[in-house]
Amino acid sequence: MKFDKIKNKGQARLFESRYLEMLTKTHPLVIWAMYIPIIGYMLFYSYDTLGFSITRVVTVFLGAMFFWTLFEYLMHRYLFHFSSENQRVKRFIYVMHGNHHEYPRDKQRLFMPPVPSLILASVIFSAQYVFLREYTFMFFPGFMLGYLIYGSMHYAIHAWNPPAKFLKPLWRNHHLHHYKGDEKGFGVSSSIWDYIFGTSFDLEKEKEDKEKVRELMFNK
Repeated sequence: MKFDKIKNKGQARLFESRYLEMLTKTHPLVIWAMYIPIIGYMLFYSYDTLGFSITRVVTVFLGAMFFWTLFEYLMHRYLFHFSSENQRVKRFIYVMHGNHHEYPRDKQRLFMPPVPSLILASVIFSAQYVFLREYTFMFFPGFMLGYLIYGSMHYAIHAWNPPAKFLKPLWRNHHLHHYKGDEKGFGVSSSIWDYIFGTSFDLEKEKEDKEKVRELMFNK
């Protein structure tokens, strides 16, 4: 989804209703506060009630976190940047992700807000349960923690300079995705799948445009 002009102030108006519009915004801490108790309870339930060993719980949990990085990549590449001439599809993509590319400084829409988030999480849990049954109570928490880390990394990339040198390629990968070309750099919490599937930027050859980067940052 291409835009003639990237807007550095304000935010997109997604719905005419101010009540619906209000439901499209949230703060990262609200989403963390929603899911951390659920994650903790499911892990405890897996060990205490379902009888899985701590080793099994931790292994499945960590595996789900890694699986999230692939899910994140596929969703970002094939759904959030899906190209269509259908106006309803274009509208859906804009609401889900396109508005972030047009208004990259809008910090209230980096996490899915509470109501649609809980609905979608319920659907995802149900789908996972069909295949994983009781293992879902270990897998879903890892998957959701992966999401929380992804959202927080996305927020951090737009808010601050990388806190450690080894994170700078991740920051640059996302910045280039915004101002260089949205056909590459789909990984946010991890760049591993960009390297595996050949959609990573050549960071050694790409010159950093500091002015463009400032346009993407909340407080610059």
